[in-house]
Amino acid sequence: MEKNISETLITRRKSEHLKIVAHSDVIHSQGTLLEDIRLLHQSLPELNLDEIDTSTEFFGKKLQAPLMITSMTGGAEYAGKMNRSFARAAQNQGIAFAVGSQRVMLRHPDVTADFAVREYIPEGVFLGNIGAVQLLEYTPRELAGLIDAIEADGICVHLNAAQELVQSDHEGHRNFRGILDKLAQLIDQLEGRVLVKETGAGMSPETLTQLKTIGARYIDVSGAGGTSWTKVEMHRAADNQLKQIGRTFSDWGVPTAFSIIAARKILQDKACLIASGGIFTGLDVARAIAAGADLAGFARTALLSFLAEGTEGVIELIERIKKELVRTMLLTGSKNIEMLREAPRIYAAELKNWLEAYDWFGGKGN
Repeated sequence: MEKNISETLITRRKSEHLKIVAHSDVIHSQGTLLEDIRLLHQSLPELNLDEIDTSTEFFGKKLQAPLMITSMTGGAEYAGKMNRSFARAAQNQGIAFAVGSQRVMLRHPDVTADFAVREYIPEGVFLGNIGAVQLLEYTPRELAGLIDAIEADGICVHLNAAQELVQSDHEGHRNFRGILDKLAQLIDQLEGRVLVKETGAGMSPETLTQLKTIGARYIDVSGAGGTSWTKVEMHRAADNQLKQIGRTFSDWGVPTAFSIIAARKILQDKACLIASGGIFTGLDVARAIAAGADLAGFARTALLSFLAEGTEGVIELIERIKKELVRTMLLTGSKNIEMLREAPRIYAAELKNWLEAYDWFGGKGN
C-alpha cells in the first residue's frame, strides 16, 4: 500500500496535519503528570544565576541546553521553509533539531531540498525521520540513505500505531508485525545512530523492555499530555464512524512523566532519554530531567511560534524556555544538569498511583 501513495496525497495529508495542530484542540485532556513531580524549593541555593551550566552532550556533540525541536510532520507544502527556520533557530540557540517524516523522499527524491537543511545548522545535532511501518517496506540500506541525503547525524524512527489505526483504511497501516526485528537491523546498519520515538502516546514498561533487548541507545518517549495524534485524525476524518473512533482514543496513551521514569528504571544508563509530549516551559524541562530524561523536546509550540513570527519567534520561544530552566535550576540548588537529575523531589497525586502500580514508588523514584 505504502508505495502506491502519491506525493500529492502525502503532501495534502501533511498540510492538513499542520493546520489542525495549529488551529484545533489537539491536546490530551489527561495531562502529562509532570505537574505531579514536585521539585523542592531551596531558599538558600548558594548559587549565582550566571554560573548555572545547562550544557550537555547528544549524538557526540555539545548542546548549549538539553533541548530539541522534535520531528514535525513532513512533506507539507511549506515544509522546506519551516525546516530551514527551525534549523536556524536550533543553530542560534545551540539545541538539537529533527525534521519531519522523510517518507516522501523515498519515492520522490526531488523534494530532498525541503529536508536538506544542514547548511543552516552546520555545528548542531541534526536528525532525519522515518515511520516505523516503513521499516517493513524498505531495506536498512535504503533508509540509511535518507541520512546521507540530508547529511544528518542520525535518524528518528517514529512509532505511531495509535495514529495509524485512526486513519482510513487506504491511509493507515494495520500490520505492525515484524517492526521490532527490522528496527534492530536498522540500529545495526547505522551503528546505533537511531532515535526511537513515540508520537504522543508514550511508552510502557513493556515497550521499553523490548527496546532494551535490541540495544536502542536513543529513545524519545513522547508521552501523552501534549499533542494527541489520534485527536488530530479525529478532526481530519470525513467518515462519521472513523471520527467517533478517533474521539474514543483521543486521550489514549501513557503520560510523559511516567514514561520517563519507566524508561530510566528499565534502561538505567544504557540509553539517552528524551522527554517530549506536553513540554511547554522550562519548568517542564526541569521536571522531566529530574525524573530521568537527558533532554526535553517540543514541537507544537515551535510550530505556533514559527507561524506567528517566523525564525525570530522560534528563537524567542527557546530563549524563554532556557531562562525558565536556569531559574528552576537555581531554585533547586542545581548548578548543572547532573545536579538537577539528583534534585530533591516528591512524586504526588496520580503519578504516585502509576508508580505504585509497578511497585516503583519511593519519593525520588529510586
